[in-house]
Amino acid sequence: MKFSVLVPVFNRPNELRELLESLSSQSFSDFEVVVVDDGSTLRCEDVCAAFSDKMALRYFYKENSGPGQTRNYAAERAEGEYFLILDSDVILPQDYLKNTARELDREYADAFGGPDRAHDSFTDLQKAISYSMTSFFTTGGIRGGDKKMDKFYPRSFNLGVKADVFRALDGFSSMRFGEDIDFSIRVFKGGYACRLFPDSWVWHKRRTDLKKFFKQVYNSGMARINLYKKYPESLKLVHLLPAVFTAGSLLCILCAVLLAVLSFALSLPSLACLSAICVAPILLYSLLVMVDSMVKNSSLKIGLLSVPAAFTQLWGYGLGFFHAWWLRCVRGKGETNAFSKTFYK
Repeated sequence: MKFSVLVPVFNRPNELRELLESLSSQSFSDFEVVVVDDGSTLRCEDVCAAFSDKMALRYFYKENSGPGQTRNYAAERAEGEYFLILDSDVILPQDYLKNTARELDREYADAFGGPDRAHDSFTDLQKAISYSMTSFFTTGGIRGGDKKMDKFYPRSFNLGVKADVFRALDGFSSMRFGEDIDFSIRVFKGGYACRLFPDSWVWHKRRTDLKKFFKQVYNSGMARINLYKKYPESLKLVHLLPAVFTAGSLLCILCAVLLAVLSFALSLPSLACLSAICVAPILLYSLLVMVDSMVKNSSLKIGLLSVPAAFTQLWGYGLGFFHAWWLRCVRGKGETNAFSKTFYK
């Protein structure tokens, strides 16, 4: 068997149904699907049963242990030559597996990953969040963009690996967040061939509101420091930029407010001008994001929504980064996370 598609799921029966529907219509048929319910209260057994006659599909239920350990659980029961690890909230284009197999035939790879896009059915906010997570102006293109500030590290929403390589690396670590980057780092450190497959892209729903999105990226910022403590050489300039942006933009806002207050209190118009200058970089960045997103999505509304999405991402990540830096690098604490109870929600 060529591929084993491994899907951990937690309280996402509707999203899983969409993923399985897209798998059932693939143009490539040499695959199996292993779904593992990670202690869900909304179990997905009935959803899987509805597709059992359309593909080789097995369903398992276990106590909650987090995404990494759940993927390991699925891998122990998988039979394919390659593992394709997907989040339960992705949807696959019809030729996803065909394109992946073709790329493997073209050039060997031990591990690989693909980028993500927004589906037409997604809400405008989901499309704005998708833009924020994939734009060069927010992530530096490190999630599979054409332009990038660092090499591509496959992430678990769309990650492939040869089965024997996965086993040689002992699968995912016990990290609750950042476990996919930890795995990719070990792939490179082990000397394995790892590549981006541009045509093996998925539609990725991500979070459905900015509060959930903030929690996700806050944990990602904390995970970056946890990864730094394990692999000091893994921390690159691109990983520092959200923290620098957070500190710089918040300082600009603080200075603008103080100058505006002083201008009013002292009746000095010149201070009001300085206040406007302080917020000018933030306004220019917001305009850049809005216009770029508006053009790429052909929607003014999505362009406007991309501005708060971008700031949610950058500030969330930056604040999480500073939080973990304070706890781990200053106070000497062990690995920590902020929102572990809400990981899948």
